[in-house]
Amino acid sequence: MPTLPMYQIDAFTKRVFSGNPAAVCPLDVWLDAGTMQQIAAENNLSETAFFVREGEHYGLRWFTPVAEVDLCGHATLAAAFVLFTELEPQRSSVTFSTRSGDLTVVRAGDRLMMDFPSLATAPCAAPPELLEGLGCTPLEVRQGMDLLVVLEHEQLVRTLQPRMDALARLDTRGVCVTARGESADIVSRFFAPAYGIPEDPVTGSAHCALVPYWSARLGKTNLHALQVSPRGGELFCEDAGPRVRLAGHAVKFLQGVINL
Repeated sequence: MPTLPMYQIDAFTKRVFSGNPAAVCPLDVWLDAGTMQQIAAENNLSETAFFVREGEHYGLRWFTPVAEVDLCGHATLAAAFVLFTELEPQRSSVTFSTRSGDLTVVRAGDRLMMDFPSLATAPCAAPPELLEGLGCTPLEVRQGMDLLVVLEHEQLVRTLQPRMDALARLDTRGVCVTARGESADIVSRFFAPAYGIPEDPVTGSAHCALVPYWSARLGKTNLHALQVSPRGGELFCEDAGPRVRLAGHAVKFLQGVINL
């Protein structure tokens, strides 16, 4: 029976049972997309990452339980963590070739730092499904890869209890709700029910839009970010113009094999 190695990594945290869990499957050659999708559905985590060596770089793909996605932060961090700690501990950097271009991850002290594209957002009208799903009136709504929803203060973000059936009807990947933070510069939560993820514990890719927005609002390029989901997670961010640098910790929860 063919087997594949698999690791489960908690990303953007220093301890297990917090942060965002991602499955990571190193491959010798690519599996067909249908098999990778089945593995992701079986794992039932927000993301399963697969990577294959391609010369000096690695190809990297990400799957939710229901679909392949173009960009994922926490599973990229998790994949780099597996490479740096389990497979190639001599490495200090890695470049992943992805559907969003080349993404580089480097060791930065006890953190891993990712170099991602900056994602612009533009003001837009709040869709009726968004207002129905959130049950509150935002200060601002912006459209990018996701809907970016700005609320008045951190406590509103923490206590929000959205209606997933309404948010699932939106024509967007997900909804990122954010506010200026109290114990950090910014806080956020992320909901993507249409992609099989009612609430994502920590969403690196959402910070590609959050960082340029809040950097302009707060007048600073370095931001300390908390994703205040029930599991919670912490990111150390830098606005670098066309790029966003996202740093965080990761920890291994388990490793095993998949029987195919």
